[in-house]
Amino acid sequence: MSYDRYVAICNPLRYTSIMTSEYSVKLMAMCWLLSIFVAFIDNIATSKVTFCEPNIIDHLFCDFLALKDIACSDTFTIQLLIYIQCFPIIIIPTIVIITCYINIAVIIVNIPTSTGRQKAFSTCSSHLIVVSIFYWTMFSVYVFPTKGNLLTISKVFSLLYTMFTPLINPIIYSLRNRDIKKAIQETKLRSKIIRSMLFSR
Repeated sequence: MSYDRYVAICNPLRYTSIMTSEYSVKLMAMCWLLSIFVAFIDNIATSKVTFCEPNIIDHLFCDFLALKDIACSDTFTIQLLIYIQCFPIIIIPTIVIITCYINIAVIIVNIPTSTGRQKAFSTCSSHLIVVSIFYWTMFSVYVFPTKGNLLTISKVFSLLYTMFTPLINPIIYSLRNRDIKKAIQETKLRSKIIRSMLFSR
């Protein structure tokens, strides 16, 4: 998405030739294949570990780090795997996103009109909000894992990237849609009319 915004703002005349349907499908397929590969590797690594009693996980869901904490066998391989996976899943996408948005910011600053700057910024702001919440919470959970009192904070961060981000994603993107805005305004107007009719009686 950040690359799409980067091409749309930094190379608007070449957008349709760069972001073709075929290229979009390739990007999507690459993300899906990487996700499937990572999940497969995680399942294999977890199946090799022996677990102690009681097998109660101190987490909100069956997370890879939480499973590592209740393991009886050596977890060095799992910890190494987590750090290795941080590169293709968290660090590289974060670098790509930051690079895209730095280039976008440079272009936006050079736009002569304030209306043009505002329009370009509003195009990117919703995606930047969602991505920031998602990646920085994942970064704090997996790149800098916490123990003890900070485990609660880690649980909250896990909740943010697993539930809050997918929840606000459609809300943030749909609020930018004119039809959705119009429907919300019409609903508010109807509720005001109904309230005024009820109170006038």
